Amino acid sequence: MDMKKRVWKSMVSIFLCLWVLMQGFCGFTVKAAFYPTEGNVYYELLVPTQLTKIGDTYYLMDSYHNQILCSKRLGPPASGWSVMAANLNRPHSIAGDGVVFLVTDTDNHRIVSYIKSEEPAGYTEVQVFENIGVRPHYIVYDAPTGLFYAWSSMTGEMYLFRRKPDTSEVCLEKVMKVPELYGKYVRSFTIEGDRIYLPCVHESAIVAVDKETFCVEDSYAVPESIAGMVQLAKIQNYYYLTVSTDIDFDQNAATIVRAASLEDFAAGNYEEVKECFGDKGAPYYISEVDGLYYTVVIRPSGASYGYKFEVIEDKICNMQKTAN
Repeated sequence: MDMKKRVWKSMVSIFLCLWVLMQGFCGFTVKAAFYPTEGNVYYELLVPTQLTKIGDTYYLMDSYHNQILCSKRLGPPASGWSVMAANLNRPHSIAGDGVVFLVTDTDNHRIVSYIKSEEPAGYTEVQVFENIGVRPHYIVYDAPTGLFYAWSSMTGEMYLFRRKPDTSEVCLEKVMKVPELYGKYVRSFTIEGDRIYLPCVHESAIVAVDKETFCVEDSYAVPESIAGMVQLAKIQNYYYLTVSTDIDFDQNAATIVRAASLEDFAAGNYEEVKECFGDKGAPYYISEVDGLYYTVVIRPSGASYGYKFEVIEDKICNMQKTAN
């Protein structure tokens, strides 16, 4: 009997050791904590960064309230939305593949994964990936590769995550580096074909890297007046560039501009379109879902808003304001 106990304990010890090693390899800790959706206690948004739709639900990053809001409808004001997660530190973006949701827990330098349930309504925090560079800002799910791409905003690193088939378990597959961007502020990236574009504030340029090797292939300069770039988005025949500040981080320079080519930005051949979103502030991240566009506008004073809009024949139209 004692021998059987010793064998059993040894097997359990081996199993636990393998489990710990597996967690260390994948870079996560298991949480499995369920959080029911609850009402938002704030009446206004505080530095929102992203509005998007995943499945049948809208998600709103209420960054400086340290929470993510969710709603089946766009109509309610912020106080009418529910809270998906609140145990975060200035989250900036969310992405989903239909099974799991990955969130950039920006000021905790983490990526957190969730799964959703309808009955009871809520979200289960499944995994936490620690030490994801410095202040990871932006994450997207890339359907052609089946990978989640997450960017560390100050270390020039892209973290590639993959969900294991038929499970909700996500593993960190690899980390790709762009040494030229180490220590330089990049808030987002845009995947277009076999390239990834990274708007770099300190370079005052949009840096293009190969999607597979992450080797720098080109660099497109922009004027210092719009160097505080947030995101580049290709919409129909124009490249749109959301701008938070100038090169000196002056928020009065916030705007959104567009140009027919990336080279046109350096030449000054671009137009401002921020009047579509109000007189002050500018959109932060822009998300496209089923031909519709969603964004948020951070304002230096007054209420911030979420917007839904269309672009028809290169004209921004059918603007719907929501979630102030």
